[in-house]
Amino acid sequence: MRSTPVSAAPRRGRRTALAAAGLVAALTLTATACGGSEDEADAKPGGGTSQAADAGDTGSGEGGLAAGLADRLRKHGIDVDKWKDGGWKNWDEDKWLSEARDFVNPVIEGLWQPDRMKSAKEADKTVTTKDAAADQGATDPEPAPVEAVAEKKPYHENAAPVGKVFFDSPEGSMVCSGTVIKDVNHPGKSNLVWTAGHCVHAGGSGGWYRNIAFVPSYNDYGKSEAELANATATEMAPYGTWWADWASTSNQWIQGGSESGGDGAAYDYSVLHVKPEQGSKSLEETVGAALEVDFSAPSATEVASMGAWGYPAAAPYNGLEMFKCVDRPGRLSLSPSLPTMYRIGCTMTGGSSGGGWFRVVDGETKLVSNTSIGPLENTWLAGPQLGRDAEALYQNMSKTYGGQ
Repeated sequence: MRSTPVSAAPRRGRRTALAAAGLVAALTLTATACGGSEDEADAKPGGGTSQAADAGDTGSGEGGLAAGLADRLRKHGIDVDKWKDGGWKNWDEDKWLSEARDFVNPVIEGLWQPDRMKSAKEADKTVTTKDAAADQGATDPEPAPVEAVAEKKPYHENAAPVGKVFFDSPEGSMVCSGTVIKDVNHPGKSNLVWTAGHCVHAGGSGGWYRNIAFVPSYNDYGKSEAELANATATEMAPYGTWWADWASTSNQWIQGGSESGGDGAAYDYSVLHVKPEQGSKSLEETVGAALEVDFSAPSATEVASMGAWGYPAAAPYNGLEMFKCVDRPGRLSLSPSLPTMYRIGCTMTGGSSGGGWFRVVDGETKLVSNTSIGPLENTWLAGPQLGRDAEALYQNMSKTYGGQ
């Protein structure tokens, strides 16, 4: 597996749409802008074992960290001030925090400048030959490749909830994709972002990544590298840079995730709670859009069309533009002991990891999965089914940190 101030205020009082032609019917994503009605999700915690960050920490404490976290970091030999001054660059395995309760991501103002964003590399996910050979159970034939299509510009008018996730790893600065989602317990004022577990945590062989930030509608007008030679923060991050002050991923990913997906691939999802580098409004109010998450985990045989959105960064893409793929989903089983994953044909490469998958439910487009794994040939993508475990993780994050 491989910033600056918030820009001009976004347009208000409108509906944003993200659309693509599906195999059966048009897949249209509509999100209610600030000031519109907000439908509260009917999601309730399931009996799953997914764990979020320690639910005992609420409120704001030292250095903008959740109350009590700074003290726990000291027990690990980490000084918060030294961390912000560059201590985060020390990837000593003995000090790489991996437990769910140990997540730390203090804001380092100005770290994610346009040039640093452009130079970040893709967080690639691949399935090895061994993984593919292990497919058992409900696995459908490999789908035909679906050529990714560039999203219409500007993104804030066509795909407002979608953005890029930036983070630092031992290999350097990396990128994934993410989606602004509704917060059922804080309607209209969500600060939650959905992405992949491997975009925030290295899995069984490592720990939490660092300097995790989300930029909605990154490079809003899809300008080329030449056009962005002297890009301003407003061009690259029209709604500002949002730092994850808490992140949750599944215990299955933390314990079993690997560079090739591993046993954690079917649980490769994450929820971020973010706050603006500058400003005080919520992410949903600022962007004007957020999507509900569908935790019903429908069988792929029941779904006519699914679409994946993201910012592919590995060749032939460069990470500067948003793309999408729409296909009829199939089933992928990596092991009879693991939940079946969704799979669609798609040519998007690394960097699209974590990007949302959408489907239409009763006329409303909802997030139903996220990009997790794919083959070296970049002909298809697979994502986890979001069931009771994912819903419990989401509810824990919402109830514990959503109002902050």
